Amino acid sequence: MFKKIPLAWLQLSHEKIRLLVAIAGISFADILMFMQLGFRDALFDSAVKFHTNVTGDVFLVSPQSTALIAMKSFPRRRLYQSLAFKDVESVTPIYLGFGIWKNPVEKNTRQIMIIGFNPADKQLFQLPGVAENIAKMQLPDTYLFDEKSREQFGPIPKIFNSGQRVQTEIDGRKVDVGGLFTLGASFGADGNLMTSDTNFARMFKNRDRGLIDVGVIKLKPGADVQATVTAIDAYLPKDVKVMTKEQFIDFEKSYWQSGTSIGFIFTLGTIMGFIVGIVIVYQILYTDVADHLSEYATLKAMGYTDFYLLTVVFQEAIILSIVGFFPGMLAATGLYTLTRNATSLPLLMTVGRATTVLILTMIMCTISGAIAVRKLRAADPADMF
Repeated sequence: MFKKIPLAWLQLSHEKIRLLVAIAGISFADILMFMQLGFRDALFDSAVKFHTNVTGDVFLVSPQSTALIAMKSFPRRRLYQSLAFKDVESVTPIYLGFGIWKNPVEKNTRQIMIIGFNPADKQLFQLPGVAENIAKMQLPDTYLFDEKSREQFGPIPKIFNSGQRVQTEIDGRKVDVGGLFTLGASFGADGNLMTSDTNFARMFKNRDRGLIDVGVIKLKPGADVQATVTAIDAYLPKDVKVMTKEQFIDFEKSYWQSGTSIGFIFTLGTIMGFIVGIVIVYQILYTDVADHLSEYATLKAMGYTDFYLLTVVFQEAIILSIVGFFPGMLAATGLYTLTRNATSLPLLMTVGRATTVLILTMIMCTISGAIAVRKLRAADPADMF
């Protein structure tokens, strides 16, 4: 097999310009797939970062809720009713809402997500900056600002870290930034604030404090999570939905994947990149075969089988897939960094995604080769005489 590879490479490298065009085309197709898959994964990762960093075993939400940005409230007493089970150690309600944040520098406004909870549960969120600033968020009208929020909210981290007081307005109410934490922007929320349940109630005066958005239940060590979920679900009225943490995460992912057009768009974009790559590689291989048709006919006359000639074309396809993949991956890595800095989305090159795109590239080039080899049937030794 390895003795046949030089012929395939010599065929490709004979026309330097054509080879460069082929590499550029494959790299472009790979960049398309990398970006679409990267955006899709960033969508899921950013959407569930809240979920993955909440310390809890069982979660209660309203059956009418569809995602974190579209939660429906349910009675807080449902959460406390779960304390009747011996395996339940503690419960914590979480309040979610959106307010209009005023940029303290440029004075423009933007919607921001506000997360409220009882600061007595210091370890509710495993996010940098939350536990360290838990006392500050208990001060009246004082909030923690997500330093990974988009820059349109203003240079809050820079101002705060310089020692200056950060005071602004949310829905016309004056508030102070008492500290910073790290969560990150998502497709649903450009920025985030965290505060105590008391400050949350001050901000949303017209909201019934007896209604919550997420109920977090911590179980005692060694408790059977699934059995407890089943028991609580059977015990509570059907105005709440009971889930494990994994189900809570899947609940969010399902919304973005199938409940909106975003997941479909990114998947379609990946497919389009794949098809573009097939067309580009097919054109290169077809032209190469056509240009060397007389040479293929000569090889047939010398006794080389059709199978051998087919392997040469397929080797060209595999070589192109590998040579074109790495420039595409490097370019996509740079675009990931650029996009991450501009949008605060968690866009990173991962081994899994690189492996997926490499496999897709090899399949893409193999399909192109399979189509292009049909031209070899025209390589008739009789045409040489």
